[in-house]
Amino acid sequence: MHKLSLICLLLASTACTLAQHNPQWWGNRNTIVHLFEWKWNDIARECEQFLAPHGYAGVQVSPVAENIIAKGRPWWERYQPISYKLETRSGNELEFASMVRRCNDVGVRIYVDVLLNHMSGDFEGVAHGTGGSVAEPRAKSFPAVPYTNQDFHRSCEIYDWNDRFQVQQCELVGLKDLDQREDYVRVKLIELLDHLITLGVAGFRVDAAKHMAADDLDFIYSGMRNLNTEHGFPKNARPFIYQEVIDHGHETVSRDEYTPLGAVTEFRFSEEIGKAFRGNNALKWLRSWGTGWGFLPSEQALTFVDNHDNQRDGGQELNYKSPKQYKMATAFHLAYPYGISQIMSSFGFEERDQSPPQDAQERIISPEFNAEGACVNGWICEHRWRQIYNMVEFKNVVRGTELSNWWDNGDNQIAFCRGNRGFVAFNNNRYNMWQKLQTCLPAGNYCDVISGSLVNGACTGKIVQVDEQGYAYISIEADEFDGVLAIHAEARQ
Repeated sequence: MHKLSLICLLLASTACTLAQHNPQWWGNRNTIVHLFEWKWNDIARECEQFLAPHGYAGVQVSPVAENIIAKGRPWWERYQPISYKLETRSGNELEFASMVRRCNDVGVRIYVDVLLNHMSGDFEGVAHGTGGSVAEPRAKSFPAVPYTNQDFHRSCEIYDWNDRFQVQQCELVGLKDLDQREDYVRVKLIELLDHLITLGVAGFRVDAAKHMAADDLDFIYSGMRNLNTEHGFPKNARPFIYQEVIDHGHETVSRDEYTPLGAVTEFRFSEEIGKAFRGNNALKWLRSWGTGWGFLPSEQALTFVDNHDNQRDGGQELNYKSPKQYKMATAFHLAYPYGISQIMSSFGFEERDQSPPQDAQERIISPEFNAEGACVNGWICEHRWRQIYNMVEFKNVVRGTELSNWWDNGDNQIAFCRGNRGFVAFNNNRYNMWQKLQTCLPAGNYCDVISGSLVNGACTGKIVQVDEQGYAYISIEADEFDGVLAIHAEARQ
C-alpha cells in the first residue's frame, strides 16, 4: 500500500478526503461533458479536435468493466459488470489507455463511471460478457474476478427506501450486492481503481454510492494510490471523487454522509432548474440559486441539467427534446457561479432502455457530423451545440468572478454580470424583452455568443453595443430561436 494511502487510513486525515474534491482541471477550464456510450477511439479524437479547442475540462466516460451481453443491447447493460477486464463495446484496454493519454496530452481529464456496489443482476443461467467471460449471476458466481457467494450480501429486495439496512445491503433492482466490509472485496475494488489511476484517469463517478456505507467507501477511497504524475498531475494529487447519491431532502441515507469523502451529485439542482425553465417557477427566484435553495455547498455539488438516468424519467427535468428551454437552463447553469458543472451529451431515444446507435452486428457506431459540426446519425451531441459550447467558454472566461448587478422584471426576465468579464440575460416570458441594463463590461461592441460567435474579428450573430458607463440595450424577443443572450470580455469586436 502506498505511503500516503497508509497515512490516510491510520490517521483518518481530512486532508486526503478534501483533496478528493479537486477535479484536477487544466488551466482555466471547468466543465465536464458526459460522452454517454461513446467509444474510446472516438473520445480520443473528440478531445483533440473539439473538446480541447472549445475549452472543455474533462470527460465522464461510461463504465469500463466487462459487462453482460443483454438482449437488444440496452444502455443499462454497461451497469451490470461480470468482471473487471477493461473490455466493453466502447473498446479494449489498449484503446482505453490510448484515449486517456491522448486526452490528457491536450488537457482534457478523464473520469470513469465505476460500479463498486454490485455485479450483474438476476440473469437466468450462464451470462456471457463483452470480454468473453462467463458468470452465473443468480448463483453469485463471477469466476473472472473471482467472486463467490461469500463476497455478497444476502439476497433481499428494497421495499422501504427509508430503511438503511435495505438500501445498503439489499439488491438494487436485483443487482448482486457486494459486501464492501469484506477485506477481499475491498482489495479487489481498490485494485480496479488503482489500475485505472495508473492508466492516467483523473477521478471517478461512483455509481449507486448511496447503496454503500460511507465508512466502507472511505476505506476504499483512502486505499487508492495518488494520481499518475506521468500524465501531468501534480505530485501527491488525489483522484477526484463524485458520488451518485439521490437525496431529495427526506432520505434516511443522506447526501451529507458522503460529502466529506468527495463531491455528491446534486439531483435537486436538476429538478428545480427544470421547473424554472419549463415555466413552473418564476426565473426571478433564481437570484438565491444554490445554497439558498437548500443545495449542497458549491464545491461539494456535482451539478447538471440532466444526466443519463433522469433524462429518461419524464419528470420536471429538461432534456434535448425541449431544445429552447434546455439551452436556456444550460446557459444559466454555466453562467451562475454554483457547483461543479457537467454537460450531458446524449444519443437519441424513444424508449427508456434503447441502445446507443449500433450496426447490424450490434457494434456501437461512431458519431458523424454535418458541415456545422452537429451530430447526424442518432447521436445528439448537445456539447456540440453552439449555444452550449460557447457558454462553456463563457464559464472559463468568467472563472473566479462574483455575480453582481442582478436584474429581473419581477417575473421571467433576468440578467446579471460576472465581475467585469461577462454578462448574461434571459427571457422566458411570452412577450419581448427590451431593457437598458448594466453589463459591467468596458465600452465596445461585443458578440452575443448564443446567436453566433466571434469569427475573424467579426460577429456572426447579434452585436451588443456597451457604452462608456457599461450600459447596453438588451433585446430578446419572445419568439426568438433562443431565449438567452450572453457577452464576455473575449468576444469583443
